Amino acid sequence: MDLVPADGDELVVLLDAQHRPTGTMAKSAVHHRATPLHLAFSVYVFDERSRFLVTRRSLAKRTWAGVWTNSCCGHPTPDEAVTDAARRRLRQELGLTATRLDLVLPDFAYRATGADGVVENEVCPVFVARVQGDPAPDAAEVMEWRWVDWPDFRRLATDAPWAISPWAAAQIAELPAALPDAIPS
Repeated sequence: MDLVPADGDELVVLLDAQHRPTGTMAKSAVHHRATPLHLAFSVYVFDERSRFLVTRRSLAKRTWAGVWTNSCCGHPTPDEAVTDAARRRLRQELGLTATRLDLVLPDFAYRATGADGVVENEVCPVFVARVQGDPAPDAAEVMEWRWVDWPDFRRLATDAPWAISPWAAAQIAELPAALPDAIPS
């Protein structure tokens, strides 16, 4: 099966209400005002000093352009394991290789509507990654990044959830306060 259509657009995996795959759709066509349920993932990156990598989405992004969010997000291609997709996107989007990658919220799902009316509707397993060194982000994906203290970012997500992506605010509410200490290096 081709993972990328002839036009170069990635395919995302569509899901039914029980989160079972039902087919695929071009990534460029999946996000709109009636976005179908589909498979995605989120990654929270921590360095050797347990600092959290927060990123600001590129202004070229189709959804939530320019918004601060978790370290990395993406969609597995058909027949790609979600863990493999997370490792792939860390390399492509941030130029990072995980020294450790742990699935921490396997069943996270959310639906959010942006100010422009575009809907995110995803089953989105959440990972925590450990890395060494600073990112070298793809400018088409990330316009800005910072290492921050996890408690400070959690406080922002709690006190001002509108300041970050809706999925990050919802995920952080489910992640443990001592997250970096809970995941060994």
